[in-house]
Amino acid sequence: QVQLVESGGGLVQAGGSLRLSCVASGRIFSINPMGWYRQAPGKQRELVASIASGGSTNYADSVKGRFTISRDSAKNTVDLQMNSLNADDTAVYYCNAVGQRYSTSSGRDYWGQGTQVTVSS
Repeated sequence: QVQLVESGGGLVQAGGSLRLSCVASGRIFSINPMGWYRQAPGKQRELVASIASGGSTNYADSVKGRFTISRDSAKNTVDLQMNSLNADDTAVYYCNAVGQRYSTSSGRDYWGQGTQVTVSS
């Protein structure tokens, strides 16, 4: 099993910044990729950004140029630096990891408990 623990959410004014962090722990063969999703009230969960073990990244169009995802594969951590926040970024943010329990296992999704990000205008 893999446990994901997030930190760093909170309340920020529009134009401000926040940094989210997530650490994965547990018995796992590999984790790839890691990323962040978010879910606003009344909306579906959506991908914000993901990063592969080799460093390649993928961002939602709405956050390109404002958010930066980074990863420390040795420590199984993934961070999301969020700048120029606006009200549309208000949501619960979830850490995600696709993990293989063993080398022969299929990857499966693991999720953190979520952390609230609220941007006041």
